[in-house]
Amino acid sequence: MNMNIKDQWDRLDQTTQKWLIDNPGCRILPRTVTTIIAKATGEDPGSGQHGEMLLSQEDQEFIRSKANEKLNA
Repeated sequence: MNMNIKDQWDRLDQTTQKWLIDNPGCRILPRTVTTIIAKATGEDPGSGQHGEMLLSQEDQEFIRSKANEKLNA
């Protein structure tokens, strides 16, 4: 089962949140970011064969909304 970034957002450190906000068009998270998210949340992100995580459409929209909030702040 894949985890949901939106539900886990507050458990992520600021560096990871910033990386996601700075890369709002990313559909596949790199292995290093996926590992950090898994450690922070204690959940299996449902990573692919190379350790990356595919973001759902909902996660992509959530991250884009966070990026837009930052731009409009």
